[in-house]
Amino acid sequence: MMTLKADPSTPFVGGDFNRLYLWAISSVGALGGLLFGYDWVVIGGAKPFYEKFFHLTQPSLQGWAMSCALIGCLIGALASAKLGGRYGRRRLLMLAALLFTVSSLGTAWANQFTAFVVWRIVGGFAIGLASSVSPMYIAEVAPAHLRGKLVSLNQLAIVIGILLAQLVNWFIARPVPPYATFDQILNSWDGQLGWRWMFGVTAIPSLLFLFATFLMPESPRWLVQKGLREDGRTILARIGGEDYANHVLSDMDTTSPSGAGKTDLQTLREPKMMKILVLGVVLAVLQQWCGINVIFNYAEEIFSSAGYQVSDILFNIIITGAVNLIFTLVAIFCVDRFGRRVLMLTGAGGLAVIYTVLGLLYHFKSHGLPMLLLVIAAIGCYAMSLAPVTWVVISEIFPNKIRGTAMSLSITALWVACFILTYSFPLLNRALGAAGTFWIYAGVCMGGFLYLRVFLPETKGKSLEEIEQSWT
Repeated sequence: MMTLKADPSTPFVGGDFNRLYLWAISSVGALGGLLFGYDWVVIGGAKPFYEKFFHLTQPSLQGWAMSCALIGCLIGALASAKLGGRYGRRRLLMLAALLFTVSSLGTAWANQFTAFVVWRIVGGFAIGLASSVSPMYIAEVAPAHLRGKLVSLNQLAIVIGILLAQLVNWFIARPVPPYATFDQILNSWDGQLGWRWMFGVTAIPSLLFLFATFLMPESPRWLVQKGLREDGRTILARIGGEDYANHVLSDMDTTSPSGAGKTDLQTLREPKMMKILVLGVVLAVLQQWCGINVIFNYAEEIFSSAGYQVSDILFNIIITGAVNLIFTLVAIFCVDRFGRRVLMLTGAGGLAVIYTVLGLLYHFKSHGLPMLLLVIAAIGCYAMSLAPVTWVVISEIFPNKIRGTAMSLSITALWVACFILTYSFPLLNRALGAAGTFWIYAGVCMGGFLYLRVFLPETKGKSLEEIEQSWT
């Protein structure tokens, strides 16, 4: 197992922490995750409608429609390092909120498939920014003993966004008769206009997010790194009092000289830093290649294969969203108590077992409730482990000076992995069937379990500066 050196210092927990302020600014930062979750999943409910509207019958075009936003995610994640380093975390969240607003309206009004794809890519750019900057911002304002809970708010917001998208999809398609065929649905109001509302309503929370960013402070650690020490001290003092501010600034003074005179990329090439970067990249890729996003993005195909009718599928999707929310709350209460390592190992190992059984049931053409229960078990397992804890770990393991660049590279790897996963699922499902596809995901999860067991350290209770000093 990769270990962190013992550090004689202890986390600063004696300050007069302004918890209401901390939770408020962290919640605003996490709103980027809410829009990320909504925008990412709403397409799953709209899928049968826009495919009919744009006459998408080839698997390659269907996969491109589902995955094109990932091109924007990739560009946004890459851009977040340079933009975040130059302009700060707060301004990037403002930009993400603005792009969410514009892209949601553009997608809703698209009458040509090309325009639909362009606006999805713009929305993906906003997702790429938010997915990188939101957890990083929260990690940089949070004290060590609350960081796990607060960064997990980002995943909670993603889950709430997912559930909102599922509810909107279900509400819009609710007038559909229980046993209506897809052709009957797609020729109705839902098939012509309803799917546009699924995308367009994203503008409402996007505008609320944009307004809220004007009320949040800049990351104090970014301010200090930019030479605005007193501005950073003021924010730190508001978070935890003067003693806490002095403690954090002293720790930053201790760690900053190690990267002096070097660019971020030069620092990342050092063997010690490369080892940490590889860990961040592997964690990000595992979170995607564990396969759970396929259940959200292709829920219609998965439940159809299990024998469910249209109206049942839409309701089952809402059940999966509710389970996702409940188990994310479990993770928030567990991450600072049991630690990151235990939850990650539980998630990877648990998913490997669940997918193996799910593949067997698909192989023997099982239908109905057993399939739904296994899908719920997989989502619950993921929601309390790999989903939130990955964001926590990759937001805290990197040194202050290179955190923006290292997180950008890790999140870029996440979106590359997500693109491969999303685009490949229709092809794998057609070539191998649902059983073979889920067995592949089971193998990935088992490989991830073995990697985590060897290389994932425990970072619970350490400040960002203590983690930086303690890497071997």
